[in-house]
Amino acid sequence: MQKPTGDTKRPPPVKVLSSQLRNAETRGDNADSCVLKVGRGKQLRVSLVWMQGTVLEVQSDQNTLVLMDEAGTFVIEGVRNVPKGKPCLSQGKYVMVMGTVQRGSPEPLIHAVKMADLSDLAALHRQMWKLEVEELQRILTS
Repeated sequence: MQKPTGDTKRPPPVKVLSSQLRNAETRGDNADSCVLKVGRGKQLRVSLVWMQGTVLEVQSDQNTLVLMDEAGTFVIEGVRNVPKGKPCLSQGKYVMVMGTVQRGSPEPLIHAVKMADLSDLAALHRQMWKLEVEELQRILTS
């Protein structure tokens, strides 16, 4: 059982692909979350996500990145405020981002709370990522 820390009562991050956020539903009752359609007729509410992708662009403000996973592009904001986020600010790096969903479409926007450079084993991480996403979502909806 997860114990909340401080005032936060968020569940742990859910691994997602950018296309899932792009196609997610937002509901008026909770603007900081969205509902993913996973599996056959199953849904999963997410607010904190874990995503992985390749840095395509570091915007001039050095606070915003455009990443690409196997399903498309997504935007990460708030990078300067993330501890150890600076090593991720290079085009071509393969990175992991945990953050809160700000919007799902037209292009997903995530406010980063944690980042890590996974470039050293990028080929392995890329190969396993979709399987990790599918397995976690299956577990969470069963």
